[in-house]
This record gives sequence, structure tokens and C-alpha cells, in this order.
Amino acid sequence: MELVWFRRDLRVDDNPALLQAIRSGNPVLALYVATPLQWQQHKMAPRQADLIFRRLGELQNDLKDLGVPLLYEEVDDYQQAVEQIQRICQTHSITSVHVNNEYELNEVIRDERLREALADANMVLHQYHARCLTIPGSALNKQGHYFKVFTPFKKALLAQWQPSAIEKIEPCQANSALDIVTQEWGNAQHSFRYPRENSQAWPVATRDIRQQLRDFCSDTVQIYQQERDFPARSSTSKLSAYLAIGALSPKQCVARLYANGEHLSEGGSTWLSELIWRDFYQHLIYFEPKLCKHKDFVEWAPRIQWLYSPEYLLSWQEGRTGYPIVDAAMRQLNQTGWMHNRLRMVVASFLTKDLHLDWRLGEAYFMSKLIDGDFAANNGGWQWCASTGCDGQPYFRIFNPISQGERFDAQGEFVRQWIPELKEVPNKFIHAPWKYSEFDNVDYPPPIVDHKAEREITLALYKEAKDL
Repeated sequence: MELVWFRRDLRVDDNPALLQAIRSGNPVLALYVATPLQWQQHKMAPRQADLIFRRLGELQNDLKDLGVPLLYEEVDDYQQAVEQIQRICQTHSITSVHVNNEYELNEVIRDERLREALADANMVLHQYHARCLTIPGSALNKQGHYFKVFTPFKKALLAQWQPSAIEKIEPCQANSALDIVTQEWGNAQHSFRYPRENSQAWPVATRDIRQQLRDFCSDTVQIYQQERDFPARSSTSKLSAYLAIGALSPKQCVARLYANGEHLSEGGSTWLSELIWRDFYQHLIYFEPKLCKHKDFVEWAPRIQWLYSPEYLLSWQEGRTGYPIVDAAMRQLNQTGWMHNRLRMVVASFLTKDLHLDWRLGEAYFMSKLIDGDFAANNGGWQWCASTGCDGQPYFRIFNPISQGERFDAQGEFVRQWIPELKEVPNKFIHAPWKYSEFDNVDYPPPIVDHKAEREITLALYKEAKDL
């Protein structure tokens, strides 16, 4: 019998581990193992945990249509997961285990332990690549080294890769006589111990996710290039949460993007670039496992003298910095588990370069809140904004929270949505309300720092770190 171990690949389409297990011609059993203690260490957001929980019910239904039963197990951590899989293999006379690779360090170590344990028992671990558009390590420069800058990486990836149709998966005929009783997912709540927050705003049925992808690629993508940076508009795909848990794959996204022809629109090309950024960060942690230990990428970054202010950190987390675009973004994150990408850059720049707080504090907080939390993308984004990472902007690139608001939320629609106490402030002052003559009557804090002054401090701190 073949065992398919599902992790962050909660789908049946474009799932090579499942596809190859069924094609083996042997009976197939599917498995998901929850690891709440490990998730806690990785700071998984309770909202993402709820999305996973709900998605597992849909995955069970999708697998049932293929004639494949889904077992659910729960242990503390990855080491216990390996031990539990060994027991399941013995119980069900498993000969091969199929998995889709994950590239974070703890996950790589986990899979190597499983490979060794299975080999000792004369079983085989089959590993496949399904998380990226291309296999990590396959896009190299002329010297045979990995790319440290995005644009050359993108060119190399596109030169060696072509979009292709998603292979259709057929029901498992070998399972026709298989008699394995599994718990119906609706009755499994008592065993899912990780804290959960409501994720109902994100549908989890496969048909709904597919339709959202289709709608974006046939409609919204046409305005994506022009409008994606404006947080008050619905001009982004909102598919990141599904990519993060593997309910959708990047190859599925690209296949749908090219479904109407070989030539992409300007918006389609821009969205493809965003998908390739996800690959770039996955490739990066493949080559630099130190990133999974929260190390800086650039060698001089550990010399940056970060401030530690619990008061500043709390004000940032709660959306009380006195800068409306920053506070509105943080309130959006806290209340929904999602934040517009432009605003992720704005608030990250503010934390590191206005408040001089270590980027790792922001990285951890994001992971604890984001429904689309993905370690590689989150780490890469934070280090990019902090100018400590691969392909990071020069340290003198500092987002101005006032001008960013004025440029991308000129009428204050987004700010007023999340900060209702500013609803009466005129547009002229909406991004600098302390300049409004009636500000004393507004229940909103003044700026906790002066951006212009803190910018100069940042320039000095970074220059000193580089010159040491």
C-alpha cells in the first residue's frame, strides 16, 4: 500500500505525491498529521490554523471522490510525526510514502529523519517538487551560484520554464476493495488542539477557490498593474492564503493565467512576477538555511544597533502610532488576518526605520497574525524592507508614511475604514491629522516619533554598521 502524507499541499490537483501514488497501481491511503507544539514554535496564526482545519474537511471530500481515505493524526511536533508515520506504516503494511517537499530547515530535517527511518524498515520515501514553479537549485547564474538579485533570477527561471497544463488525476481503482474506516471530518474537532480564529471570509471548497482564481485571471488581472497598490480597491487576487497552505499551487495559478493565450497582459505579467517572487524566497531558504534561524542575510546587518522599546512595539502592533496609513494597516491585520502588500512594506519600514526596532519582532508578529503566513515570503519581505536581506533595497530607501498615504489612499477611504475616529478629518489632513485645527477634539494619538528626524538617525545607524 502507498501512503501520501499531506502537509502544506492541501489539494488533489497538481499534487505529484498523490498523482504518483495512485499511478503506482497499489492501494493508496492519505494522511494528515497536525503538530500543534511545532506550530506554536513557528508562531502559526490561529486564523491560518482555522483555514487549515476547514480545508482538511474539503480535502477529505475531494479524496473521497478519488476513492482515497484520509487519516487524521495529532502529535506534538515533527519528531513525533515521524514516529507516528512509522507506526501507521506498520499497521497498514505500507511499502512507500509519498510527500511533496518543503524547504524550510526544520522540515528538511524532519523528512531526512523519516527517510532514514523508512529505509531501516525497507520502505521508501518518494519526494516530489510541488511548492514552486521550478525546482529550488535549478536556476543558477553562469558561475553556478544561486541568484541574490530578483530580476536575473526571474529571467533565468523564465528561460528554462514553460507554463503547462495541469495533469488530470483519476480515481484510485486499486482502492475499490479497500476497507479503512476514517473519522468524518466534522467529528474531528475535539482532536484539533491548536487555537483557532474565524477564517470564514476565505471559502475553502475547491470549486470556490478555482472560481476565485478564474475570476481574477479573466477580469481583475487586467487592472492589476494600475491598481494593485491602492488598498481601498479590490484589485489583488486574495489568493495568498490558499498558496500558503497549498490549497492552490503556483503552477495552477500560472496555467490559468495563460489559459487565454501565450501573450500576457501588462497586469498578467506583473502578477506572474509576484508569483516568481515567492519562488525566489523559497529558492533562497533552500540555499541559505541560516535564514530559517532568523539570521540576517547581509554580513554587516548584525552590527545594526536596534532599539528595544516595548512601548513602541505595542503601539505599532495595536495601530496606535499616530500615522494613519500605518495604523489602518495594522488594524486590518489584527481584525482580518490579512494586509495589503503595499502596506506590508510601509509598516515594515516604519517599524525598522522609524522606530528602529529589530525586523525579527515584526516578522514574528506577522506570522502570529497572517492567514497567508509563509515563512520564506515573510522572512524575505521583512529583510527586504529592513535592508538586511537578499536583494534588499539600499539602506537609505525609507518609506515616508505620510507621502505613502497621500499617494495610495489620497481620499483617505482606506484609513477611514479602519480608523473611524478620523472620519471627520478633511482629506487635506487625513494622513497628517495632527496638523488639523480640530485635532484636539479627535480621539487619535499624535505621532509617537517624527519621521524626518528618525530617518536621519536610521541613515547614521546603518552607515555606522556598514563602515565598522
